[in-house]
Amino acid sequence: MAAQYILALDYGEKRVGVAVAQVIARLPRPLTTLPNTSTLLDDIKKMVATEDAGLVVVGLPRGMDGGYTQQTTTAETFARQLASELNVPVELTDETLSSVDAESMLAGRNYKKGDVDAMAAAIILERYLAEHPALGVHG
Repeated sequence: MAAQYILALDYGEKRVGVAVAQVIARLPRPLTTLPNTSTLLDDIKKMVATEDAGLVVVGLPRGMDGGYTQQTTTAETFARQLASELNVPVELTDETLSSVDAESMLAGRNYKKGDVDAMAAAIILERYLAEHPALGVHG
């Protein structure tokens, strides 16, 4: 059966923003922010089960020139580790400036740093869905 829901993760050293979207409706929404602690993988496994996710998308940071950075390597390592723990596919997708865009969207509101991470995850998921228009389409 195809994925009904997709989780997106904005992986960070301290926090991981989480967003979710139903594949057919294609409307990502910020879900929560998880602390990046020793329980992170278990926390994500629980979220995948709770949200009935059939796919997890991890944001891949790049340098402003599009090149690899230390953060890129860290995100790739995390995604590989996550893929080995989950029973659903894990994909990487570009997250360039998603946090900057999230801060712009939240400007003028009372928000915490974690809100930016969750909003950035929603932006990552929105971009992923835009790049995969046939996802969830049955023919």
